[in-house]
Amino acid sequence: MRGFNYKIVLSFLGLTSVLNGFFMLLAVPVALYYQEKIYLPILEAALITVGLGLVLWYFNRHAPKKILKKEGFMIVTAGWAMLALTGSLPYLLSGAINHPVDAVFEAISGYTTTGATILTDIESIPKGILFWRSATHWIGGMGIIVLTIAILPFLGIGGMQLFMAEAPGPSADKIHPRITETAKRLWGIYIGFTLTESVLLKLSGMTWYDAINHSMSTMSTGGFSTKNASIAFWNDNPWVEYVIIIFMFIAGTNFVLSYYALKLNFKKILRNEEFRYYAAVIAGTTVLVTLYLLFAGNISGGGTSHPMVWGRTEAHFRHVLFQILTVVTTTGFISSDYLSWSPYVITLIFALFFVGGSAGSTAGGVKIVRHVILIKNAFLEFKKQLHPKAIIPIFYGGTRVPEKIIYNILSFFVLYVSIFIAGAVLFNLMGLDLVTSLGASASSLGNVGPAFGKLGPVDNYAWLPYPAKILSSFLMLIGRLEIFTVIVLFTPFFWRKN
Repeated sequence: MRGFNYKIVLSFLGLTSVLNGFFMLLAVPVALYYQEKIYLPILEAALITVGLGLVLWYFNRHAPKKILKKEGFMIVTAGWAMLALTGSLPYLLSGAINHPVDAVFEAISGYTTTGATILTDIESIPKGILFWRSATHWIGGMGIIVLTIAILPFLGIGGMQLFMAEAPGPSADKIHPRITETAKRLWGIYIGFTLTESVLLKLSGMTWYDAINHSMSTMSTGGFSTKNASIAFWNDNPWVEYVIIIFMFIAGTNFVLSYYALKLNFKKILRNEEFRYYAAVIAGTTVLVTLYLLFAGNISGGGTSHPMVWGRTEAHFRHVLFQILTVVTTTGFISSDYLSWSPYVITLIFALFFVGGSAGSTAGGVKIVRHVILIKNAFLEFKKQLHPKAIIPIFYGGTRVPEKIIYNILSFFVLYVSIFIAGAVLFNLMGLDLVTSLGASASSLGNVGPAFGKLGPVDNYAWLPYPAKILSSFLMLIGRLEIFTVIVLFTPFFWRKN
């Protein structure tokens, strides 16, 4: 068997860098339109990024084209690292962010669609830079869709084989048998939803600039906003919140189901087991929290002195639904400061940090499908206690789940919890209090954004010491790439020659 093909890895990194550089160029006309001189630093960053990519690609263009699993792991992880490093250049060259660690943190938070920020006054940042900041969300969001539906099943990561039934393959009910064609269709859906949301937000009262930026953040489930108060800035405009609510829900759903919806194949969607649980979690927790808070007191708008008038049931429901959705889908927008709510509700919201959206969506977290199979497996163990000799399979979506996938999911969950605990301990050792440490670890690993304690909805990550920012960036990356993809690179057997 041939050795590790470093040239194909470098070639892919080159292509990734070139594409990233071309995306950077989109921010140049925005800066020019608003007569901002930072168009030059953005242009320089784009040229450096494209130049670096062309060099990497040119000197490795003749590499063998066949990619083995080892090389696949390296391409995915190194590719995201390349995005973060090159994506930080516009911040550094423009002076919007001066420290390299801060710039990389903001970039990796963007590409991983986490939405955590070190910017303390967002509205003072040039519009061209904020557009690029939102664009990193949008790029990373679609990258994740292609990754989870087209690439990770090939690598056998984290139970992703489950989604082969809804991903590229030879049967007639799948999107298309070729990854490239699937990616094109998914890109088309993604762009279509982004444009549609932009128009609706404009009609709801946003400027075109705000509408496009927030659409990119919504569809990627990222959460970067152009306003210091996030969506709470438009608390007096319910249409803005409802549009974002609808598209957050869509973004947290498997994008293959969006394809079926566009084909008016709604039966396919309603038969999808994960979708039913996803909708039930959102609906159930929204009703529960709404009823509890309805009789408990007040709820205030995030970043604004916008008291909730409990007679306005619609507004009360809207704020709760918005915050539940933004946590479950890991979007991270803020319409209300949930830390001002009841301690019981705050505990529930913390639990939702570990739920996540649907597989094959832009949402982060553990994912609904894994929770469903874990619960089914737990009940199966009870049955086995009563009938130890019985062979009782687990079914998901009408299909028997192979044992290797169950073991894969169990391993993922153990790793996820272990990394969360380790992250919280390390944050605590770096000087963060316990609540903030737990919030920082859960939010970074789950790609949520806002957290708890001193990293709540009305706070940011600027005050963290640099080691904590580096740790948070690492947790964002491994959480976004399904843990195994990154962690396997740190195992000794990965580097052994076959």
